[in-house]
Amino acid sequence: MIETKEVISEKTVLIGVITQHQNEEKAEEYLDELAFLTSTAGGVPVKRFLQKLEKPHPKTFIGSGKLDEVKSYIERNGIGTAIFDDELSPAQLRNIEKILDCKILDRTNLILDIFASRAQTSSAKTQVELAQYEYLLPRLTRMWTHLDKQKGGIGMRGPGETEIETDRRIIRDKITLLKKKLKTIDKQMAIQRKNRGQLVRVALVGYTNVGKSTLMNVISKSDVFAENKLFATLDTTVRKVVVKNVPFLLTDTVGFIRKLPTQLVESFKSTLDEVREADLLLHVVDISHPNFEDHITSVNKILDEIDSSNKPVIMVFNKIDAYTHKTIDEDDLITQKTKEHYTLNDWKKTWFNDISTEACFISAENKDNIEEFKDKVYEEVKNIHMKIFPYNNFLY
Repeated sequence: MIETKEVISEKTVLIGVITQHQNEEKAEEYLDELAFLTSTAGGVPVKRFLQKLEKPHPKTFIGSGKLDEVKSYIERNGIGTAIFDDELSPAQLRNIEKILDCKILDRTNLILDIFASRAQTSSAKTQVELAQYEYLLPRLTRMWTHLDKQKGGIGMRGPGETEIETDRRIIRDKITLLKKKLKTIDKQMAIQRKNRGQLVRVALVGYTNVGKSTLMNVISKSDVFAENKLFATLDTTVRKVVVKNVPFLLTDTVGFIRKLPTQLVESFKSTLDEVREADLLLHVVDISHPNFEDHITSVNKILDEIDSSNKPVIMVFNKIDAYTHKTIDEDDLITQKTKEHYTLNDWKKTWFNDISTEACFISAENKDNIEEFKDKVYEEVKNIHMKIFPYNNFLY
């Protein structure tokens, strides 16, 4: 009989701040997302701490009183990890770790750790490794000082585990080598894109966990990994798809997220090039998420940063099967109707009605309205093909 070991999940506390730029509702929403990130990484969030400050404390992120409260809770409950919802400076990391005497992670480190566990191909692994080293370099002093506290687990995958004892010169040399390797990979991927022939390129974009991979599986009849976790898909997947008589290339890209680490945006240049070079974007939105409008804004911001905001777009509002709203009794004359009371038809009468792009409402999981979605894609791809390849319109 083979003896199996019980996997004990890492207990964590989550810490955020309420500031003049981030009210309590927004701070709680970010902590919801941080909790999801933590669960994705294999941790168990057991307690949240929020403090109202004009701005994060420059030395310890939160005030000394709140830090003592966190320390007391950690000691009483045997918590091994404290996770902060913003990127901490090297000095903040050192100061907080001295006080709390446990593993300290920030949002950036947590996202990098998830990417490290998700990376499958040589390209993705190289991109993540580069981002991790660039994050590690200014924090090397802390890593040296607290080497004895490295016990594995969340935030300890990748280079942090094997190269922690190296000095700055070796880290810089490693970064240089990784950048050279990525340049070679970028050239290879650019050649692959050029060799795809006279086909319109369509890219799925959107916030993480909105159902892009599920939609790709539905319309391309492929088997792309899809899971209800953040960053389930990390490697870019390209499939040739035919809708009616029109063939095109469909790309599934890595999901975006608010406060996306700048190291990742830079490292994943080749992945983002798939978006830059696309002729049409399918912006997938999880309409069942209470803050889907913020997600749209975040995705549009990143598209703007990578010079892709002026491309033709079809807005694909997914997960209509999971959409819920609060109802108001007909006799209730007091309760004011707000967005949380909107039906899907109510939403269609709001700014949805004014957007200049095409829009459709689907459930990729249940295949609801997929034919309507395909019709919209067909028309857009056909029109784009006729503009780009005017001498190759025999299909029409």
